[in-house]
Amino acid sequence: MRPGNAGANNAADQIQVAEQAIAQIPAAHIETIEIVLRVDSAGASHELLDWCREGQIEYSVGYDLTETVRAAILQIPEDDWVCSLDQDGNDRPNGQVSEITEHLDLSSWPQGTRVIIRRERAHPGAQLSFTDHDGHRFQAILTDQTGPIAELERDHRGRARVEDHIRNDKDTGLRNLPFRDFAHNQVWLQVVRLAHDLIVWTQRLLLAGELAKAGPKRLRHRLLHVAGRLAFHARTATLHLPAAWPWASQLAAAFTRLAALPAAA
Repeated sequence: MRPGNAGANNAADQIQVAEQAIAQIPAAHIETIEIVLRVDSAGASHELLDWCREGQIEYSVGYDLTETVRAAILQIPEDDWVCSLDQDGNDRPNGQVSEITEHLDLSSWPQGTRVIIRRERAHPGAQLSFTDHDGHRFQAILTDQTGPIAELERDHRGRARVEDHIRNDKDTGLRNLPFRDFAHNQVWLQVVRLAHDLIVWTQRLLLAGELAKAGPKRLRHRLLHVAGRLAFHARTATLHLPAAWPWASQLAAAFTRLAALPAAA
């Protein structure tokens, strides 16, 4: 939660969010894993990327298509474009990537920074702008990662899952802040975040198939609103579910997986 007069693309806010995310990593692993910060074009700020370099965190952020970048794109030979990849590592039918690092002055960015370009043809019926060259749309990525550009671009594109989680949170209470008081809405936001974590971990640990990827609305209809009955006998709790409910077996399987989880340390 930020006050209404907070500025956009504030590097201090972005660093705070990144620190909160890193704080969730168990201390036993923080020194041994590699961390990559993925952000859209709002993350292309010198303060944020300098913070990444100081913390030995790699980054992959969106980069504005300035006139200099567009001019460099038009100079890319056709043979320098390589096929982009989907999340399974297969070639995508629509999309190519190339690198224009050598055609740009990146001296103001951390050493080793690269610029990768992705192009793809717009889907039929899409409205093109005058800057879409030869029917292609372009996106640029600023990164200090090493490796094949097609793999780096694929990994950066994977950050779109963040948008899915934001949409899910809006369906879990984030769409409207119900209070007039700022502090009360801060508490409301924390409750939404708790609900988010509960849903994500439930799907990760207890659910399978379609339910493991379903949004909150579908989960409410299929699982959370089931009219079950909890009976107690001889200090044992037994959950009775309606046999006619189509997802009763999947909910029962989730409780079985929950009981089989090891106890917390």
